[in-house]
Amino acid sequence: MGRSAGTTALLYSSSAANRVGAALILAHGAGAGQRSPFIVDFADALTELGIDVITFNFLYSEQRRRLPDRGPVLEECYRAVIDAVCDEADSARRFLFGGGKSMGGRIATQVAAADRSLPIRGLVLLGYPLHPPGRPEQRRDAHLPAVGLPMLFVQGGRDAFGTPAELGPVVASLSPAATLHVVEGGDHSLKLSRKDPAAQTAVYAGVQRIIVEWIRTIIATGGETLPRHD
Repeated sequence: MGRSAGTTALLYSSSAANRVGAALILAHGAGAGQRSPFIVDFADALTELGIDVITFNFLYSEQRRRLPDRGPVLEECYRAVIDAVCDEADSARRFLFGGGKSMGGRIATQVAAADRSLPIRGLVLLGYPLHPPGRPEQRRDAHLPAVGLPMLFVQGGRDAFGTPAELGPVVASLSPAATLHVVEGGDHSLKLSRKDPAAQTAVYAGVQRIIVEWIRTIIATGGETLPRHD
């Protein structure tokens, strides 16, 4: 797509044969940019399943700095990407979904909670960082009720940033109803403990199908595309 707010965004376009007519912004986690294997693999797979995918680098990643910027800077970057995507992608103007991996997903929820007029239909959160590892008291869920959107949480069964047992009550309390999909044996990146490439590929493929099915369901039940208002 080019540059937005001083960073680079990429558009992965789905084929005409199976196009859903929706776009998903998939933001990267704290430790790797949009060219990381996880983000690229998910973007490629979701595109094959009919979803247009937009990835981008947060400014610190684009500038090859190691430490993430503060929340307001990350949020401003995500918001700028939303604006650019809506200007440039027809599917985003029809049905736009946000989300990302770990920190990228958390920032998406913060952006959505702060501005309910954004044309986002739902959020896909891969490994939501409910708290830092080993510090369960430092919760990152106070803003989630303010999001007011359907959310799909995909969480590894042994995620050190928040197990399904910890995240489950939070998800159950949200309105509209949120969905929690558990990857049994998965870590924060949904990786299995055993080194079994075929099993890992199957796990990722299953998650990717669930994402697309969930997006299709939101589209089918959500009516016309309209900005949200209080």
